[in-house]
Amino acid sequence: MNVTIVDYNSGNISSVINSFKEVAKDKVNIEVTSDLNKIKSSDKVVLPGQGSFKSCVDALHKINGLVDTLNLFTINDKKPLLGICVGLQMFADVGYEETETKGLGWISGKVSKIDNQGGKFKLPHIGWNQLNILKDSKILKDIKNNSHMYFVHSYEFVPEDKNVITTTTDYSSDIVCSVERENIFGTQFHPEKSDKIGLKIIENFINL
Repeated sequence: MNVTIVDYNSGNISSVINSFKEVAKDKVNIEVTSDLNKIKSSDKVVLPGQGSFKSCVDALHKINGLVDTLNLFTINDKKPLLGICVGLQMFADVGYEETETKGLGWISGKVSKIDNQGGKFKLPHIGWNQLNILKDSKILKDIKNNSHMYFVHSYEFVPEDKNVITTTTDYSSDIVCSVERENIFGTQFHPEKSDKIGLKIIENFINL
């Protein structure tokens, strides 16, 4: 089996790569690439994202044909894709970080700034916070409610269809932490920085 981590120059993804390789051991081939043919032929894709919504979307579009390839993989072929942090946020129709920017439109919704209630809550939201599991998700197999995950973000994904939300965390309000719709999975937290529980989520995705 081939799992491809999309490298589209969106910041340092070494911890994502290392975590996937640690979990995969020699059983699964982990490829890090922006090669369209390799992405097309892979069994699963991981879309990381660091930095702003706009910078990540722009970086995807800079690689000729990448957005079309991801659309084919995810929407047409319905193969499993995991978006991490801004990788999840880009599922939205639109994001409002820096300037209004069109997202991939896979899961209808928007990405807006966390309401920090006039400074009561620090932004970015950095550090460990508890997951409130709302419903079963294939990537949450054997993850206990109130498990702690690691976050770094100032913006949140607000999907129109609340049924896609699998976990939230309480930070100023109920922030969406993870989503699942058919073959599309996303985490706002960083599983690659969330110790053994994060590695379990990565393992669940690899084992889908």
